[in-house]
Amino acid sequence: GRTLMNSLLNLGFAEECRQALAEIGLDLQQVREIEHEAALGNGGLGRLAACFLDSMATLDLPGYGYGIRYEYGMFAQRIEDGRQVEHPDNWLRYGNPWEFPRPEVLYPVKFHGRVLQYADAEGVLRHQWVDTDDVMAMAYDTPIPGYATHTVNNMRLWAAKATRDFDLRYFNEGNYIKSVQDKNESENLSKVLYPDDTTAMGRELRLKQQYFFVSASLQDILYRYRKFHEGFAQLSDKVAIQLNDTHPSIAIAELMRILVDLYHLEWDAAWAITARTFSYTNHTLMPEALETWPVGLLESMLPRHLQIIYEINQRFLRDVMHQSPGDTEVLRRMSIVDEGGGRHIRMAHLAIVGSHTVNGVAQIHTDLMKRTIFADFDRFYPGKIVNMTNGITPRRWLNQANPRLAALITSRIGDGWVKDLGQLKRLLPLADDAGFRAEFGAAKRANKERLAAMLRERCGIEVSVDSLFDVQVKRIHEYKRQLLNLLHVVTVYNRLRVDPSDAAIARTVIFGGKAAPGYAMAKLVTKLINDVADIVNNDPRVGGRLTVVFVPNYDVSTAEDIIPAADLSQQISTAGTEASGTGNMKLALNGALTIGTLDGANIEIRNEVGPDNIFIFGLGAEDVARLRASGYRPLDVYQAQPELKQVLDMIGSGYFSPDEPGRFQPLVDALLQHGDHYLLLADYASYLGCQREVEATYRDQERWVRKAIANVASMGQFSSDRTVLQYATEIWHTSPVARPGGPGTP
Repeated sequence: GRTLMNSLLNLGFAEECRQALAEIGLDLQQVREIEHEAALGNGGLGRLAACFLDSMATLDLPGYGYGIRYEYGMFAQRIEDGRQVEHPDNWLRYGNPWEFPRPEVLYPVKFHGRVLQYADAEGVLRHQWVDTDDVMAMAYDTPIPGYATHTVNNMRLWAAKATRDFDLRYFNEGNYIKSVQDKNESENLSKVLYPDDTTAMGRELRLKQQYFFVSASLQDILYRYRKFHEGFAQLSDKVAIQLNDTHPSIAIAELMRILVDLYHLEWDAAWAITARTFSYTNHTLMPEALETWPVGLLESMLPRHLQIIYEINQRFLRDVMHQSPGDTEVLRRMSIVDEGGGRHIRMAHLAIVGSHTVNGVAQIHTDLMKRTIFADFDRFYPGKIVNMTNGITPRRWLNQANPRLAALITSRIGDGWVKDLGQLKRLLPLADDAGFRAEFGAAKRANKERLAAMLRERCGIEVSVDSLFDVQVKRIHEYKRQLLNLLHVVTVYNRLRVDPSDAAIARTVIFGGKAAPGYAMAKLVTKLINDVADIVNNDPRVGGRLTVVFVPNYDVSTAEDIIPAADLSQQISTAGTEASGTGNMKLALNGALTIGTLDGANIEIRNEVGPDNIFIFGLGAEDVARLRASGYRPLDVYQAQPELKQVLDMIGSGYFSPDEPGRFQPLVDALLQHGDHYLLLADYASYLGCQREVEATYRDQERWVRKAIANVASMGQFSSDRTVLQYATEIWHTSPVARPGGPGTP
């Protein structure tokens, strides 16, 4: 996200800055809009890391955040003829005033080459990685200020630089392209976030990025450690490294390579240090999302690391065999090397074996990890898998994003909630205060007016602020079920077409999110949303009571416009697929009521806000497993529900795509012919019933506002401060280090 307002608020300079700018005829809000958002992370995972960095600084925990300084980020999403079109996000075009280039912090990163084996003077077998292709990693530092504290932590990002910029020999021979080819190829490494991995070149670039990031970061960590310590015996006492999902898990093999090959530690000593230094956060339950790499690719790109992984695996399986003698099936399931269908390295298995603690990010996610994908590991390493429910920073997601509501809260309970979100509980009695309810409703309405102006400007669509703002903003993915939301939209549209006097409340359905460039089904859902919007928004029979909007290029700044204005938060993933989610927390903290399944953090939100203040529908995770096991027949559901049948027939026959009638048939086929994997049809009737309950509640505005206040008041548990303090206490075993002299000034 943008840095200006976050830094001003955390440092306590926002009002002074506003006044100073006003004196020279400038508006702080306009200045804020000039800043280009940093294109550094992918959806919720990147934003979660940003929340954690904010909390670490606010809690005075010493720590670095490492990443890649992507030149073009993920992509800028434009909607052209209703389709997602990816464009480069050139966020660094005008420079980045928040970063400090550190040309003196430069590390070599090696690729390819071969491994020499030799005996040293003592006859010990050693390995040397030689004839490598090298790239340099240069550091760029961004300060991360805590709120009301003197602590400013560092985010260090790596940019790829060529080992030599220019080959004069090729230039003098007239080969001008070849003279800069090495530079261009090297620097491609940090150009784009997450290259399309549906191609061999994309997969290779992705693995290269991961190792580039890991190698540079570990060299930097060890350089800093060795400035103050002899040997490595204290490494795990002085350094804690958290692997944020499987992407950096090659770090385990890399640290072993450094300790064994470069510093000549014995294997067992090096392994003990490595396994005590790393911990691993898992962010997904879907087997297809657990990263694996072909052995051939690793052998070519990182030959020594493959040897080390084989050795780790051999020793690990020996231990498994001692515990489960003769059980070859357990060995096959737990092996780091997947021997079936072309040999692959299972990076999640490497991360589990090489870490002292593994955590899930919501209670249901952690429980399912233990019972399903990592059940063997939970039995082998009892107690190793623990839960750390995700959280969000209240500084950005309430104090900054929703200044009207933040000011109202502070006027009633003081500003202590900004650092201690649990204090919001003191708002609960105010739900009975008619004056507070009126001010709360006025703040929401003002936010809706601001969003309506933004939608008018960016999307060319007029929306009524009196309508229910029904919001689903997240990555476009089949398991997140934007299509289920759309089935409800078309159902409501059909009712209004048939009976324009239908008593349905006015509803504005707002979608936002990016589909991965190679994800055809997600991109087709995006096109369907826009085609449905074209028909619905221009049908006079609807009379403005149903409006559909797709907001392009959803990012943190757009979220800061949408989330404070939302009335209803759609968290409707198939139960058992969403690890946690943080959008659910952000929306509830801003007074949106949740409609959702018993999935991810929704369950814990329900526990906090109470079942009367959330709308829950659909199958639970165990119901999903039972239904799939018993032979789910989506065609039977389709035939049994006339409204559902009508909706799917309209989508499949071209009602929303008259220029290309068969355009959306693949979506219908996925539901009816290919098993409806994410069970949209199974949850459809329950979802419709729950939406009717939403409508009935929204008609009674006093009741709705009471529930909204209860949601805001109950979000203390979901502060990233709580999450990070739990990591610090239970996993990293570190304590705050505050500067003497007390806290800073907010």
